Amino acid sequence: MSNSSIYRVAFIGCGKRAHEHAIGIKADSRLEVVALSDISAASAETLSTEFGFQANIYTDHKEMLAKEKPDVVLICLWTPLHLPVFRDCAEAGAKAVLCEKPMSATWGECQEMSRIAEETGCQLTFSLQRRFAKGNQTVRRLIGEGRIGQVIRMDLYSPPNLLDCGIHTFDQAISYMNETSAKSALGAVDTTEIYNWFNVPSECGASGQVVFANGVQANLYSGAIDTWEPDGDVSKIWAGVRVIGSEGFIEVMWDGQIVRGVNYADPSWKPEMELSSMSDQMIGYVSQTIDSLQSGEEPEASHRKALRASEIIFAVYESVRRNARVMLPLADVTDSPFITMLENGQFAK
Repeated sequence: MSNSSIYRVAFIGCGKRAHEHAIGIKADSRLEVVALSDISAASAETLSTEFGFQANIYTDHKEMLAKEKPDVVLICLWTPLHLPVFRDCAEAGAKAVLCEKPMSATWGECQEMSRIAEETGCQLTFSLQRRFAKGNQTVRRLIGEGRIGQVIRMDLYSPPNLLDCGIHTFDQAISYMNETSAKSALGAVDTTEIYNWFNVPSECGASGQVVFANGVQANLYSGAIDTWEPDGDVSKIWAGVRVIGSEGFIEVMWDGQIVRGVNYADPSWKPEMELSSMSDQMIGYVSQTIDSLQSGEEPEASHRKALRASEIIFAVYESVRRNARVMLPLADVTDSPFITMLENGQFAK
């Protein structure tokens, strides 16, 4: 830090997601952007101009880290680059790294990112910004108050695949249950088409069941299954969670839009509708992350929480490989079972 109140901030990767992160950075008076790094200097210049950053421009992130010695780094890169670049940041002495989701392309790499964070003390968070949507915060409160009774079951919806977007849905479900981890996963994938998201191959659909440590059973629907139809019909949940309790249910989209809420004993009850823009969510994410950096408390979007959601994803893939239910913690797996099966020709038509 240059003084007691200002953190020196650097971006590595200056594309679309960097612009969304920059909204949160710009809104926090404790942060000063001093450097922008991208293999395209033009992209860095565009980000600097749009947000009025008085920042030095680099095309080599290692050079930037060595010269600028930033306190806080934002990694807004494609998935396979997350681990190596985070390692560089931690070795350079960064106090905090805010990284794009998902964690990484393999389970072993996800675990390695968490290990580095724990061993170096570098505070690592991921862009689980939907935790900061007002609607999601409301649902957590309503569940905690018992408005739908004891949670019994969940339906989880995620377009268009498990790794890149499923992390949001699983994290949403985990947050509704006071950070309860999963204990088993059973899944199937649709490989009619193979997608490529940020240089990681993926299925075009998935389904399955996840059982959590508290006994809640969750049905999973992802991708090409009928849920991926954002046609304006609010009766459909194409990305989000249906929480079914002993006394009612709540249906919530990713960004906290409450589609409907029912209390069986009180038909007149309607949950309050509170919407948050992506900008509001990013501001909340950045602000709370810096609060945690100052207080030493675990951030709301910590790597530990991202790891819980990621473990479910790779457990579903491992279930496909084993043709069996997989118990968690996920042991003896370091690859992406999906990628390994794809490379081995297991999905060949």
